Amino acid sequence: MNHPAVSLQVDRNSPVPLYFQVAQHLEQMIESGDLPAGARLENETDLADRLGLSRPTMRRAIEYLVGLGLVVRKRGIGTQVVQTKVKRDVELSSLFDDLTKAGREPSTRVVSFRTEAAPDEVAASLGIAAGTEVYVFERQRFAGGEPLALMRNHVPADLLTLTEADLEEQGLYNLLRASGIALRIAKQAIGAKAATAAEARALGERRGAPLLTMERSVYDEQGRAIEHGTHLYRASRYSFDLTLTGW
Repeated sequence: MNHPAVSLQVDRNSPVPLYFQVAQHLEQMIESGDLPAGARLENETDLADRLGLSRPTMRRAIEYLVGLGLVVRKRGIGTQVVQTKVKRDVELSSLFDDLTKAGREPSTRVVSFRTEAAPDEVAASLGIAAGTEVYVFERQRFAGGEPLALMRNHVPADLLTLTEADLEEQGLYNLLRASGIALRIAKQAIGAKAATAAEARALGERRGAPLLTMERSVYDEQGRAIEHGTHLYRASRYSFDLTLTGW
């Protein structure tokens, strides 16, 4: 079996632990595609010897990558790279947009779709009168055929005509833009929770696995409420990137 070449230099004078330097280098190779999904790493012992590192250092680096969900250990196969984690900048874009931009082949299964009178808490989040008719739909989003997210959204029904077929084929924000609606600002909260049994089954995770949560309300340039979403993402396959600046 041919293994992708891994070469790196560690700084033994750095305060950064050696295992973490190795893990970061391998993580960068995975995210850049130098170590693509399905690639198998050399045996830990052989890789440690070739790179001039101790075996415990290499073992700890691989364990770190396993914890991130970037590689898995398989009996009889060894250490194998899995799908890279989707990293999403915190900006006003949709998951469909981000996956398309990253070449991750987004697809959608609409779990439920209906209209109803907006519940009080949804109406409050959107700044609309309680009882206003809204679309409410739940979708399962896939990246390259692998489940990634569960999404529940409410959209005021007087904004546009939505169909289940449209949502199977397009991202919600694409459909809104195509109807002439300009997305301008969003209020968003990010958190975490443990997967319930049903959520774990839908996302291909174990019960209790960590999930990222996102709740977002979006408004147009006139301040009208456009949509309210509550989404769940697999923490092993997804993260949010933030850029912070000082004063």
